[in-house]
Amino acid sequence: MRRTAAASTVTMAPFLISAQALGLEEKAPASGRLRIALIGCGRMGRENVQICGKNADVEIAALCDVWKSRLDRAGERYPSAKRYHDYRKMLDDQSLDGVIIATPPHWHCRQTVDACEAGKDIYLQKPMSLHLSESLAVRNAVRKHDRICQIGTQIHATENYRRVVEWIRSGKLGHVSVVRTFNVMNQGPNGIGYAPKTGAPVDLDWNQWLGPYAERSYNALLASNASNHCWFMDYSGGWTCGMGPHILDLPVWALDLGYPESVYSTGGRFGSDCDGDAPDTQEVTWKYPKMAMTWWMSTVNSFGFDFGRGKPSRRLGVYFQGGRGTMYCDYRKHEVVPEGNLLTDTTPPEKSIPPSPGHEREWLDSIKSRKQTTCSAEYHSKVDVPLVLANLSQNLGRTIRFDGQTEQIVGDEEAARLSVPEYRSPWKFPHEYL
Repeated sequence: MRRTAAASTVTMAPFLISAQALGLEEKAPASGRLRIALIGCGRMGRENVQICGKNADVEIAALCDVWKSRLDRAGERYPSAKRYHDYRKMLDDQSLDGVIIATPPHWHCRQTVDACEAGKDIYLQKPMSLHLSESLAVRNAVRKHDRICQIGTQIHATENYRRVVEWIRSGKLGHVSVVRTFNVMNQGPNGIGYAPKTGAPVDLDWNQWLGPYAERSYNALLASNASNHCWFMDYSGGWTCGMGPHILDLPVWALDLGYPESVYSTGGRFGSDCDGDAPDTQEVTWKYPKMAMTWWMSTVNSFGFDFGRGKPSRRLGVYFQGGRGTMYCDYRKHEVVPEGNLLTDTTPPEKSIPPSPGHEREWLDSIKSRKQTTCSAEYHSKVDVPLVLANLSQNLGRTIRFDGQTEQIVGDEEAARLSVPEYRSPWKFPHEYL
């Protein structure tokens, strides 16, 4: 009844009216043991729920997956957790406090909105979404229903990222006019190869796996893991959405970036032949007020400049280029390169950002305190929107201009139309949250 009431009022009520003002019952802030559920029992989901389950104030109460063997594997560790095939039935359990959503990315928007309407707090694996409208709908649903949300960019919790943010915010490097970001690897000309033409395993509900996105025949490579997902654009957004959230998070945080004014992406499949349709090469430029940011992605060459060369490997990094010096960094290290004698003070800034208790633990603490997380949907939309606009530009082959105030694509009706995906029946895109 509570979910029905929320759905019936959403088109009539002013957007920021709270659940209390609408007369809907709202849970009191949790203070005791938290009952946590998981949707999507693949590797990342199992890892997230395992980290949460190690805490004495957490009970892993429910598990859900459309692939029975994966569900059963997760259930071996948590035999008392109730098992579900349909996540909507799980969300009907009012005793659940929070839900981890670790399904393939094409499910993230619909499941997050449904979780918000069911009154659940959310730990949402990255990427937050695959389309502009999905990113805004997720953020707006979290905002409207006063939910706690943590996006699963766990590198945000590291000490190294904190030290980089302090360096950039100290101003010692001068004005940062360019940020260069990248993620490269070399999977060779055969990429992930080709899957044999077979039907789905008998214990996998392939139609439910596809959910709201395009219907297609079963592909064992697509279904196997999150890494392989990144070769299939419809279900992952490619490696730009696959790894970009971890990497763009750092400049968005350090420079307090809003939305980009324009985005241009180019690239394609130039060096690989395998299943899937995602680019093996992609170059993106985002223009912001008084600075630009670039992204370079390759799955056919892993040369990483200061981050390594030679033997093929996955390499990634961020370069902050300021008037007095450059800082380059990855997940674990950072280094400053002065511009001659223009950088007079090379001592690291004093530590000012407190350590994280851990990305999942922060989410659990926020459920109790009702204080929003550091990687909330509100914050992370500034990371997600540039990435999904980049893929839209890649698809259309032209620059996308964006008004950050109105949160609208400017002067391009086709791009605006394509920014809202068509969900496959019977699933419906949550237009009410735009």
